[in-house]
Amino acid sequence: MNVNIHQSWKPYLQEEFNKPYFKDLVNFVKAEYSKHKCFPPGKQIFNAFEFCHFDAVKVVIIGQDPYHGVGQAHGLCFSVNEGISHPPSLINIFKEIENDLGVPYPKNGNLDRWAKQGVLLLNATLTVRSHQAGSHQKKGWEQFTNALIEQVSTHKKDIVFLLWGGFAKTKSTLINEDKHSILTSGHPSPLSANRGYWFGNKHFSKTNFLLEQVGLKAVVW
Repeated sequence: MNVNIHQSWKPYLQEEFNKPYFKDLVNFVKAEYSKHKCFPPGKQIFNAFEFCHFDAVKVVIIGQDPYHGVGQAHGLCFSVNEGISHPPSLINIFKEIENDLGVPYPKNGNLDRWAKQGVLLLNATLTVRSHQAGSHQKKGWEQFTNALIEQVSTHKKDIVFLLWGGFAKTKSTLINEDKHSILTSGHPSPLSANRGYWFGNKHFSKTNFLLEQVGLKAVVW
C-alpha cells in the first residue's frame, strides 16, 4: 500500500502499511472522513513526519489523541494552528518552558518550529471525530504508532523520549533504555498539573542537556 508519508519514513514503515490491520484502518478512516467531520484535515494526518524526517529525529514527545475542536489539530501532538486559542495543556507546556528556561510565553501555538528541529510530535492515535475525544482509538492507529516508536528505538540512538502522563509512560516498554533517554512526568493537563505532577519537571532544559552531552544541537523551545 502506498501511503502519503514523507519518503524518509517509508523504509521503516512499509512493512506496517502492507499488514491487514493497516488496510482495515485506512478503510475505517476513509469512511469516517466521508461521513463525519474529522480532524486533522486529511492532508495533515501525517504532518508530524512531514515536518520531522526520520534522519532528523532527536526528541520524541508522545500524545494520545488529536484535539477535536474546529481548527485546532494539524497533525502534531499538543500543537494548534497559528491564531487558534491555546488549549490548557499547551498553556501549561509554555508556562513550564517559561519557568524552566526563561523563554517568554509565545503567541503562536503552532509547534512546527519544534518539529523542524528534530522533535517528533507523535499522537498515538492520528485522527479523531469532531468533538468526540477518543473516537478513533483502538482502530489500528496504536498498533501503527507503537511499531513506529519501536523502529525509532531500534534504528536510532541517543533519542530523548518525553513521556507525559500515565498513557505515554506505557510506551516506555517499546524503547531501548540502553540506547536512549526517557524523561517522565505527569501530564500537562490542568487535572495533573494543578496537583503538582507537571510544573517543575524541567524537561526542556534536561532535554537540551542530554542532547548536548552527545554532541547534538539544543532545541530552541
